[in-house]
Amino acid sequence: MSVMEKQFNLQWHKSTYSDGSGGDCVEVAACGCAESVVHVRDSKDTARGSLAFTPTAWTAFLAHTAR
Repeated sequence: MSVMEKQFNLQWHKSTYSDGSGGDCVEVAACGCAESVVHVRDSKDTARGSLAFTPTAWTAFLAHTAR
């Protein structure tokens, strides 16, 4: 768990596309910090940490993947 994850006590949410069969799963947490960051991590290996995106970058990523 990263320092930011500990400091802001991030609340992780698993993708609704994830099922219990061990497939590809991601979790997302929004940081309430001043920078307003969206964190994404692999739900199968949470010890590896997370990637951080600005809300604008995250929205662009979601729009691109939804096509």
